[in-house]
Amino acid sequence: MDLGISGRTAVVCGGSRGLGKAVAQELCGEGVRVLICARGAEALDQALDELRRSGGEVHGVAADISTRSGCEAVIATAQQVLGQVDILVTNSGGPPPGLFEVHDAEAWDVTYRQLLVSAVELMRGVLPGMKQRQWGRIIAITSQAVKQPVDNLILSNSVRASVVGLVRSLANEVGRFGITVNNVMPGYTRTDRLEKLIATDAQFGKVTAEIPVGRIGRPEEFAAAVAFLASERAAYITGASIPVDGGWIRSLL
Repeated sequence: MDLGISGRTAVVCGGSRGLGKAVAQELCGEGVRVLICARGAEALDQALDELRRSGGEVHGVAADISTRSGCEAVIATAQQVLGQVDILVTNSGGPPPGLFEVHDAEAWDVTYRQLLVSAVELMRGVLPGMKQRQWGRIIAITSQAVKQPVDNLILSNSVRASVVGLVRSLANEVGRFGITVNNVMPGYTRTDRLEKLIATDAQFGKVTAEIPVGRIGRPEEFAAAVAFLASERAAYITGASIPVDGGWIRSLL
C-alpha cells in the first residue's frame, strides 16, 4: 500500500530506542525525512547510525522534552534541517512503577512535565506551520493503560490519560485545517522498558496469559499502525484512540 507520504517530514520523539525508534524506521521506509530526538547523545548517535544504514534520511537532536527549552530545541532543529514538520509523533519514556504512596509530589511534577507538558509544547511548535500548509498529522503515543489501568503504574495511568483528553479536544479544533490528531495505545511490546518491568515486578512476566493473541507485540507492528495514521489514506481518522495491544483491552469502546 502506498501511504502517500514520501517526501514528507516528521519529528519522532524518543527515537533512540523502543517504539520511537521503530516508528522512525517505518517512516524512513516510506520515504519520510525524519528527525529523532532523545535525551542521551550516545544512544541517539547509535540509533542514527542504524537508521541511516537502512537508507533513510534521518537527523537527530539531543534534547530533554520535559523542559520547554528542550522542546524549543527540537522544533528549531526540525525547521533548520527539515524545513517544516508535516508529522509529529510525541513519545516519552514511562515514569517509574509503584503504588500511590510511593510517589512524592516531585514524582508527580516530573511525570506531568515528561508526559503532558512535552506534548503540549511540541504541538504548539508545529501547529502554525501545519495550519498554513493545510496539512498535518499529530500522533501521540500513550499506553493501553489509559483505557484499562495497569496495576502498579499509577503515574503513567493518570497523566497519560490527560494526553488523551488533549488529543481529542485538539482534533476538534484543527480538523478544518486538514490536520488529524490521534492517540495510539501500545500494549505489551518487546522494548527495554518492558524488559525492566518484567525484571522488577513478577506480574509483568505473566502478561502473555492476558493477551488474546498469546504473545507480546513487536515494535515494528506498533510502528506500522503509527505510519498508517500519518498517511494520506488516514485523512478521515482523527480524535481516535487506537490500541495496538493484541486484544488486551477488554472494553467495548
